[in-house]
Amino acid sequence: MIEDSSVWSSLPVPAVLVGPDDMIVDINPAAEGFLNASAKSIKGQPVWDRIMIDAPLEEAFSRARGSSTPLFVNDVDVGTGERAPLHCNLQISPLQGQPGFMLFLISPRELAGRMTQNHSVKSAAKSAIGMAEMLAHEIKNPLAGITGAAQLLSMNLSPEDQELTDLIVAECRRIVKLLEQVEQFGNLIAPDRRAVNIHDVLDRARRSALLGFGAHMKIIEDYDPSLPLAWGDPDQLLQVILNLVKNASEAADKKGGVIRLHTFYEHSFRLRRSDGSGQALPLQIEVIDDGPGLPEDIKGDIFDPFVSGRENGTGLGLALVSKIISDHDGWISVNSVPGRTVFKISLPLAPEDKRRRKKKESS
Repeated sequence: MIEDSSVWSSLPVPAVLVGPDDMIVDINPAAEGFLNASAKSIKGQPVWDRIMIDAPLEEAFSRARGSSTPLFVNDVDVGTGERAPLHCNLQISPLQGQPGFMLFLISPRELAGRMTQNHSVKSAAKSAIGMAEMLAHEIKNPLAGITGAAQLLSMNLSPEDQELTDLIVAECRRIVKLLEQVEQFGNLIAPDRRAVNIHDVLDRARRSALLGFGAHMKIIEDYDPSLPLAWGDPDQLLQVILNLVKNASEAADKKGGVIRLHTFYEHSFRLRRSDGSGQALPLQIEVIDDGPGLPEDIKGDIFDPFVSGRENGTGLGLALVSKIISDHDGWISVNSVPGRTVFKISLPLAPEDKRRRKKKESS
């Protein structure tokens, strides 16, 4: 299937050729060593049985195959069933002239390189955190003044206008809570998880955006009304959605654009870990915009700290988004082309007893 066998054999990274039926067609010598199996013995086996990836890739893989576009996945653990998983980057690309055939390139990340990179990131993060801690204390004082002024204004306003002052007070309090976390950034508080109606979170984010940074945007609600309750921290999830909507708003031109908040239930969606275990993540949230898309050179690293597509961006927003979702045992991914960028969040259900209790409290 690979015409130039010398190039195939000379590839320095493990390469796996997969057919339209997701069966392994061929592997190169580097992959034989990585998988601890000969090409002869592994041909015809299901790829997902031999390559265990700590990420729910099947859907994105299917889209990449259907659209004949490459797929890049960074910083995932890849196991083989024969030894402990390795931290790797993946490149998956359609094979030219062979519809349905996909080529996997697996690049294990060198330990020394990771240590150097982590040291650099930690040093930069330490400096940024020190500055943030200093600023947080200074910012909290004027926020207290804004909150007090809004509360005084609300005493003489109509009920319609009071909604705006209530929003100011609520957002100021949320910012103060975030600043308190920044002050203890080295030891972030674990999510205060409870049964959450994700549509309430999305509605709070939509209203806040339309009154501020997203005023020039059209935000469409496309919800599944039967969606069960999620298991999460409503304030942290609000922070995630606001960050994604803000990014979409800033990417649009001054004339605005369209952001669609889409929810749906996907029963079969599971996070499969490299050790073979898995967790159901059936609650899906998509933040979709019609902006210019992510720059090609940062697509694969968009959730890494200090990676930003904006001239004055800090590169911390999406890194924090990724961490929050990870702390919720969830998954976040992005699929971006010019005119359509989709950030997809997958979350677990609230435990059944918590859902029943929440339902009783609401009735």
